[in-house]
Amino acid sequence: MDASGLGFTEFEAMLVYPEDQSTRMLQAVEINLERPLPEILEDVGTFLVSNPQVEALRRLLRFGGVNYVEFLHSLDDLPDRARLAVSDLRLPGLELIEQAPGQFDLLCHPGVPGYAQVLMGVLRAMADDYGALVLLDHKDGQDGTEVISITLIESEFAEGRAFDLGAHSL
Repeated sequence: MDASGLGFTEFEAMLVYPEDQSTRMLQAVEINLERPLPEILEDVGTFLVSNPQVEALRRLLRFGGVNYVEFLHSLDDLPDRARLAVSDLRLPGLELIEQAPGQFDLLCHPGVPGYAQVLMGVLRAMADDYGALVLLDHKDGQDGTEVISITLIESEFAEGRAFDLGAHSL
């Protein structure tokens, strides 16, 4: 935070910050970690799904389907579902195109810089969560749209993490 030169030492989770402040902080992280920003953002996406402290996001995503393909098809609705959970969160639109069985393109519409990279981490972590083996590739599309190509190699590659729709009571 010191290297970003913002004049404060931490971000508050529930506040909205100007884009330039987030950009400066991310640039400082990239320099400090000596890693490319897209890799860091993908790690953030993985963290958001796999860290037990943010289990609510994983649960929100798992409501998308009983397997990875159903989950992928639910992504078109993700911005609206996210807004139900956090009313002032405005995620860019998503559009899934099935190119062939097991081959998908996820179009990430413009709106939040780095969103597609974070989503790559989310998609990877959710594949692990479902026990699916996937290949992901990021490329630029047209008019600022980014494309994540998803190849589902094996839908039941490993045992997925347990998931129960009902709440547990002690």
